[in-house]
Amino acid sequence: MSVREFHLSTPREGMINITSQVGQAVRESGVTSGICVVFTPHTTAAITINENADPDVVRDFMLGMDDAFPQNRAFQHMEGNSHAHLKSSNVGCSETIIIENGRLLLGTWQGIWFCEFDGPRNRRFWVKIISDGGAGQ
Repeated sequence: MSVREFHLSTPREGMINITSQVGQAVRESGVTSGICVVFTPHTTAAITINENADPDVVRDFMLGMDDAFPQNRAFQHMEGNSHAHLKSSNVGCSETIIIENGRLLLGTWQGIWFCEFDGPRNRRFWVKIISDGGAGQ
């Protein structure tokens, strides 16, 4: 299977719901059973699975990340974004989702999110779909 690349223009900080783009890539692949890997190559951004129903969850997530990893004048990284690197490493740069019956196997309230910790920027993420090789593949 090939890799699909997606591009985003992000705000200064925030979370962008990318579930529909990932789901579309799965549908277009024709894979009915396997896994989907979503990955971002950036060191100040992340990919996570979290609630997609209540926008307050996104707000609270970002507030919690700011509390856990605040800007600190003692940081020595010359770009001044060490807090964004810490957030990215904590959340992680990828997620793996099961594909069953040609669909992402996500919970009722789950969505796939691109997290921006150091924008605004032009970002990208990749989707790799891997078939389990079963019938109908």
